[in-house]
Amino acid sequence: MSNELARTASGVDADRDRDPDARVRDAGTDPDPDSDAVLELDGVGKSFGRESVIEEMDLSVRDGELLTLLGPSGCGKTTTLRLIAGLDRPDAGEIRLRGAPVAGPDASFVPPEERGVGVVFQEFALFPHLTAAENVAFGLQGVDEAERDRRVRELLELVGLPDKGEATPDELSGGQQQRVALARALAPKPQLLLLDEPFSNLDVDLRVEMREEVRRIIKEAGVTAVSVTHDQEEAMSISDRVAVLNGGRIDQVDPPERMFQHPESRFVAGFLGHASFLAGRVDGDRVETGLGAIPRERVHGLAPEYDDTDVDVLVRPDDVQARRAVADGRGESATGPGRGRADSEAGDGTVVYRRYLGPSVLYRVELDSGDTVACMHNHADEVGLEERVRVELTADHDLAWFPRGAKRVADGGREDASPPR
Repeated sequence: MSNELARTASGVDADRDRDPDARVRDAGTDPDPDSDAVLELDGVGKSFGRESVIEEMDLSVRDGELLTLLGPSGCGKTTTLRLIAGLDRPDAGEIRLRGAPVAGPDASFVPPEERGVGVVFQEFALFPHLTAAENVAFGLQGVDEAERDRRVRELLELVGLPDKGEATPDELSGGQQQRVALARALAPKPQLLLLDEPFSNLDVDLRVEMREEVRRIIKEAGVTAVSVTHDQEEAMSISDRVAVLNGGRIDQVDPPERMFQHPESRFVAGFLGHASFLAGRVDGDRVETGLGAIPRERVHGLAPEYDDTDVDVLVRPDDVQARRAVADGRGESATGPGRGRADSEAGDGTVVYRRYLGPSVLYRVELDSGDTVACMHNHADEVGLEERVRVELTADHDLAWFPRGAKRVADGGREDASPPR
């Protein structure tokens, strides 16, 4: 998002006076799923020339929640944020804040500075010639001086910078600058806070630290927020709910845990992390796969109408374990003897890829059945490339599944050729 929003970063014009399923966190309570929506997008569409960027988007953000728009570059998430902020006008549909239309075919367009929306920019957009306190006070013109000073002190305390009020931006670290930007956006008590890739300019260690800190601040301030990112870990770690965008459409909106364990499309399954798919055949009370039979009760929501059909079962790298195969068919783990399934063959797959990740190692195993699965091992485990292994399904949760697809993706997965179950 460009600096053209800098003058409305606090939700005012500087030239004018003036779910049970959501996660419980230490920083605050979950939003009530039955509470009034702060933000609603109803059939919103946006095109630039002949290119359609947003298509018939429906989205509701609950009072008090932090929702993240997640997706790859070009999926439309930043355009969606601009539409909400009032930087762009939708070509179709309606946008409502607290039930009041702010953009749409039958509504007068409400400009950004009149929407009561705060913005935290990717580059923070602090004014270099102002102190931290003056930056925070920027959106409080027209407010009594004593009240303005009280509000600034309150916010600097909230963001953990009570002693940095007189510091200029160049005297602050990246994390401190971000906190000042957040305090500035919160100063006029906006009804909605927008965060545009808020952690992308921070180094890796600081990024992780600031995620939970920003969430804490937002929850303590009691503000409803919408964040935009392409970083899956960021979205999963800070959000009450995540909306995954794919080609200008929302594929799924859910709490992070539910979305990760039960994705509603193959795109979501693969985008949230390494996704492998086992080709299976539903046979009575089990699903036959290249790793053996999986009890039907372990496959989430497998309806009777899928009896005697082909399906793909989703497994994550931590759902499976590769054990060295030995000549007599007994599996041996990389760290010692294991209880691999024994038969007359030495293994059921071959290691074709290995990536060292520090605390863990990611292996990719090509199964004799033709499927490919990813396995995550401890960094001390040693399994060589081209080594024969026996792969064991170790998941202790229900597994997601999809009707049989056609296109290969991720770690042996298949893209949607038909709707998810």
